Amino acid sequence: MARLTLDELRRKRAEAQKSIYLREGEFRGKIIVHMGTCGIAAGARAIVSAFLEELEKSGVKDIMITTSGCAGLCSKEPMATVEMLNSPPVRYVELTPEKAREIFQAHIIGGTAVAEYALGIGSERGG
Repeated sequence: MARLTLDELRRKRAEAQKSIYLREGEFRGKIIVHMGTCGIAAGARAIVSAFLEELEKSGVKDIMITTSGCAGLCSKEPMATVEMLNSPPVRYVELTPEKAREIFQAHIIGGTAVAEYALGIGSERGG
């Protein structure tokens, strides 16, 4: 295996970062389903399936569905975070496949967060 130079590593890092940040990517939104062991035990796989089904039915091509690890609120699983371009992220808790479908239609398609299922709106990061 050939060794990479420092410049090659920097270029690969920049390419990877572009796919992570919505503003530079081709997506206007991202759905993150939290799939730690607690999430999986609480039914997160069914939530991912529900979001994927809604995405396929809608024909929308600029929404990314991805997974992450535990978000630290195991008692509120299954959870998902919806991040739309130029809007604060919304963390949804205690989801069911039906709630996920409703969130997809209202938030992703309609542009309005479903407040009754949301734990919080906005980033947890400071600064």
